Amino acid sequence: MLAGKHVLLIIGGGIAAYKALDLIRRLRERDCMVTPVLTDGGAEFVTPLSVSSLAGGKVYRDLFDLTDEAEMGHISLSRASDLIVVAPATADLMAKMAAGLAGDLATTLLLATDTPVLIAPAMNVRMWTHAATQRNLITLRDDGVMCVGPNEGDMACGEYGPGRLAEPLEIVAAIENVLRDGLLKGRHVVVTSGPTHEPIDPVRYIANRSSGAQGTAIAAALVGLGAEVTFVTGPAEVPPPAGVKVVAVETALEMQTAVREALPADAAVFAAAVADWHVTSASDSKLKKQVGKLPTLQLSENPDILAEVAQMQSGRPALVVGFAAETDDVIANATAKRARKGCDWILANDVSPDTGIMGGTENAVTLIREEGADTWPRMSKDLVARKFAQMLAEALAK
Repeated sequence: MLAGKHVLLIIGGGIAAYKALDLIRRLRERDCMVTPVLTDGGAEFVTPLSVSSLAGGKVYRDLFDLTDEAEMGHISLSRASDLIVVAPATADLMAKMAAGLAGDLATTLLLATDTPVLIAPAMNVRMWTHAATQRNLITLRDDGVMCVGPNEGDMACGEYGPGRLAEPLEIVAAIENVLRDGLLKGRHVVVTSGPTHEPIDPVRYIANRSSGAQGTAIAAALVGLGAEVTFVTGPAEVPPPAGVKVVAVETALEMQTAVREALPADAAVFAAAVADWHVTSASDSKLKKQVGKLPTLQLSENPDILAEVAQMQSGRPALVVGFAAETDDVIANATAKRARKGCDWILANDVSPDTGIMGGTENAVTLIREEGADTWPRMSKDLVARKFAQMLAEALAK
């Protein structure tokens, strides 16, 4: 899958740099060419000799190396690969990328490139959760930078939490997803996921229960088939997958705007659990509890994003897919919903409490199409996503 591909690997500083050596080995096993760029910080943890030996080629380090500039200038180097991978991506390196700084070879390459970029962050848990790092992450994602990890676990510093570098095979899988030529290459798919939060006041909100796991899995599966995915997500429990353009929203109105701006698309998959109502006039101040007196909340309907896109008179995606989370008469209700909304497919599931599906790792779905209902066996949400993505790709190819 990676045979003949070329990855430019930037190794940032940090103890996790040692995993970059295994990453190089894993990529080379797959006949992927690796051109390494070692930062000064990275060189404190791994040696140029070890990196060069595993990569089977030259290690680039100095922005002002006359020989390197004569052989392959930094501008050419930044554009000679299929993908630039930064692993580990330290908090410092992410900050420099977000600010557009170019003080060394690594940051100059990243600023001068039009090649896709994938980062694998690794840092102390406090650094990862710091507001500045999270702001930088949002900036980078808005700029189209893809992200894999970080994972949660024990740190070299003795702390525990998110911040561990993704394992080399996880990074390889993310690279494969980005570089894979699949059935959906050249296709654009919009995927909505997660819940929406409709504010009552600054500390309370109305929401539907949704972890975002199924929508995330679908987006990842579509990327795996080569699609360009715009991932419009509410405040979900699970992080967005690698390889997608992330648009983070809170409310249904924000999601509606994001979907409109993401179009045109070849397909649109509405997996988000959008709240049906919002408070007409949300309070700017926290509502105070008064003994013996309940607050009165006036509700207004939220926009029906699925129906709006499915019933577009021009520019409608070729395939519009909705979801139906039901507790009673699943197939009948989902079939009626498909007709009412005007969408092509509905993925229906039974979310009754005893099924364990809501918030769980498995799903049991029925695909409702014009030709009828097809009930799938219960399986992991990842397998549901892969089967669905394959069917979507085949439908678009017809």
